[in-house]
Amino acid sequence: MGRQHIDSWYAASAPARAARQVLKGAIDADVCVIGGGIAGCSTALHLAERGRSVALLEAELVGWGASGRSGAQAITGVACGQHKLESLVGRDDARHIWNITVEGLALQRQLIRRHAIDCDYVAGQMHVALKPRQERELRAEVDFLRSRYAYQSLQMLDRDAVRETIASKRYLAGTFDADCGHLHPLKYTQGLAVAAECVGAQIFEDSRALDYRRSEGRLIVRTASGEVRCRSLALCGNAWLGPFAPALARKIIGVGTYIVATAPLGAERAQALIRNNAAVTDINWVIDYFRLSQDHRLLFGGRVSYSGLDPLGTRRATRARMLQVFPQLADAAIDHAWGGYVDITLNRAPHFGRLEPDVYFVQGFSGHGIALTGIAGQLLAETIGGTEERFDLFNRIPHRDFSGGAALRRPALVLAMLWYRLRDLL
Repeated sequence: MGRQHIDSWYAASAPARAARQVLKGAIDADVCVIGGGIAGCSTALHLAERGRSVALLEAELVGWGASGRSGAQAITGVACGQHKLESLVGRDDARHIWNITVEGLALQRQLIRRHAIDCDYVAGQMHVALKPRQERELRAEVDFLRSRYAYQSLQMLDRDAVRETIASKRYLAGTFDADCGHLHPLKYTQGLAVAAECVGAQIFEDSRALDYRRSEGRLIVRTASGEVRCRSLALCGNAWLGPFAPALARKIIGVGTYIVATAPLGAERAQALIRNNAAVTDINWVIDYFRLSQDHRLLFGGRVSYSGLDPLGTRRATRARMLQVFPQLADAAIDHAWGGYVDITLNRAPHFGRLEPDVYFVQGFSGHGIALTGIAGQLLAETIGGTEERFDLFNRIPHRDFSGGAALRRPALVLAMLWYRLRDLL
């Protein structure tokens, strides 16, 4: 029996696809891309459109990791926020990076249209506040983005407007952004892969990259049954790269997050929960996020595991969080429950750069990957093609290793996060 996606609603609702070939023997390519998520498939697509020969190596299946399992909310900005980003790189570079993230949303919509990717895209995303302190933070954010970055798409909503939209008494205020949205992430990732293949990229599944070396001026990337001889290497495996690039592994850590999907609720009942069909995220440190599916389910995510372990009772515990928001769903069955890893950096800013002059990487999207990974692939293609300015904006963001080494870095993170968990309660 071949490899399979984890048991998620995404996997159950995506079209069945024949497995791609395993890499066997030696092949030549201009660029070898590691990782078949959104970043890797976007990189392969944009490189192939530029006339480069591309071989993409995926250890499992296209979309097997975070790209095919996530909450799938396409949003602006980076996870650390613009205030923090300005402190890291300065106001000018932070503004340029902001503009790239906004462009990433437009690029996503463009790719969906151009390549006819059927991925259930819906416009609209909301952030919601549970406490007066959080309402003040949202208002300040709207004012900041409008005054500093001239970003006018974000609207502030008072309590009545939020409660007219979301059938929950939990929230005091919110924001709405029509330029953001949500989609079926596995269908989207698979669509990018097909688009890349249509312009000449080769994609190999069940072909884990084990290591690379140099020989006669070429990079040689080795798998269990083959190798790719290439001139450039693009690492897009994020938390799944592991021992392939130890220097990168020290800069990120995989954080477990969990999602449930209800049984179909019917159109009327589902639409009454979120009347504008937007994706919704609260602004706690340990967030809840939810949206409706095309077949009228509620997809609800929440809870994180900084220990990296999947705690017992994921389905039950995530359902309990869902009922805090929507107690009227007490009779709704849970059809699917799944989890996965989000790759986070210590400062929550994305980590782009080079290990060597011809070895590039993008990682550390920290939960902001659905749109940013797509344009990261475009930036990688630009850089490999010789235009480095936009990629290097991200390369200038400073990053530190997680402390504690391989054995202690995760326990140290667990302790550090206790403060933020407590702050959610205040």
